[in-house]
Amino acid sequence: MKVKRIVANFEVKKPSAAKRFYQDILGLDLMMDHGWIQTYGNSSKMSVQISFASQGGSGTDVPDLSIEVDDVDEAFKRMKKARFKIVYPLTDEPWGVRRFFVRDPIGRTVNILMHC
Repeated sequence: MKVKRIVANFEVKKPSAAKRFYQDILGLDLMMDHGWIQTYGNSSKMSVQISFASQGGSGTDVPDLSIEVDDVDEAFKRMKKARFKIVYPLTDEPWGVRRFFVRDPIGRTVNILMHC
């Protein structure tokens, strides 16, 4: 048996509230929409990972979700322009990632990162 995919599911009152953050800014495709559930993603091959943490690194709280991007500086610029709340500044971490934490429209803390 082999795990093929991991999907994060978040309970929200209005699934369409995620569109601006996940589709418009991060560029994910709306892959499924049944009204009561909307799934964003893309067809690229990705690594399957799930993390369990006692802290988020550098003394931060554990984020709800981590998203690796190819240009974290551009993601940071777009999030600031869209006025999403940055809860941890753009930082080069000693373990080889450049990242920031942002609050998404449903109140989740999202770690946006790229490996250096």
